Amino acid sequence: METGTKAMEDLLAVMDKLLSPQGCPWDREQTHESLTRYLIEECYEVIEAIKEKNMEKLQEELGDVLLQVVFHAALAEREGYFSFADVARTVEEKMIRRHPHVFADMNLETSDDVMDHWEGFKKKEGKSRILEGIPVMLPALLRAEKLQYKAARVGFDWPEVQGALDKLKEEMDELAQAQGAEVEEEIGDLLFALVNVARFKGVEPEQALQKCNDKFVRRFNYIEDALQASGRGWQEVSLEEMDHYWDEAKKKGL
Repeated sequence: METGTKAMEDLLAVMDKLLSPQGCPWDREQTHESLTRYLIEECYEVIEAIKEKNMEKLQEELGDVLLQVVFHAALAEREGYFSFADVARTVEEKMIRRHPHVFADMNLETSDDVMDHWEGFKKKEGKSRILEGIPVMLPALLRAEKLQYKAARVGFDWPEVQGALDKLKEEMDELAQAQGAEVEEEIGDLLFALVNVARFKGVEPEQALQKCNDKFVRRFNYIEDALQASGRGWQEVSLEEMDHYWDEAKKKGL
């Protein structure tokens, strides 16, 4: 079986060739900024493969993410900043530092024990604030979840879910009374409160909303298929009839 080292060396050689004067004109024009969208897209495609439980697709998409890492490292090396080896060594050292229960003599037996010490490990790396290190560019629901989770770990949290539910109701009431520029802020407060409820319920809000999106697509497509089968267009049916088809889709488990 081929070793990971040999495969990685070959991939690095491919990238080196692509960025050489005899390589690809498009690749040579890229920058860290221009590649940003591709890294994001490839990460979402990995998530899609995991969701589909398609291991062949997952293998391919993980390779695409790795390619983006190699691409960024190759550009940085040409600019005199760091190499792929530096990237790999940095994360290796970080994992060893953050797992003294594996690589040293600290005794942590459960995942809760690990998480209780995690922020302490990170503080030793120079991260002084509790909320530091959560990327601003994360999807908003995911960022809200991470912010709340970190705050909760130091005690800034409702003692039970009812407090989060009461806060959700309070935000709904405030949204109902909001006007003008206040509406956007109150919608943000409502979403943030809802994420908090999801955290208490053990639900990932980003995943929950994606599942809801998928369900909406399935049921809306059912309505569209029904209209096409009847030879009618959207302008020829009432909202009540659309709702009828929507209810049919629900009964069919779509």
